[in-house]
Amino acid sequence: MDIIRINENDIIEMKKKHPCGSFLFRVVRTGSDVRIICEGCGRDVTLPREKLEKRIKRIIAK
Repeated sequence: MDIIRINENDIIEMKKKHPCGSFLFRVVRTGSDVRIICEGCGRDVTLPREKLEKRIKRIIAK
């Protein structure tokens, strides 16, 4: 399994939408856990990298 390159301030499109209706999240912090913020409502979420990589549809550059 390859590691997906995720950088801070990247916009990530997820496979499933957030309860607010947005598919887009901004990366705030990377590492073994990745902290993302919903672009729709501003909710802050921290996920383990493995879980996040499975949920990513595509990465939109800065």
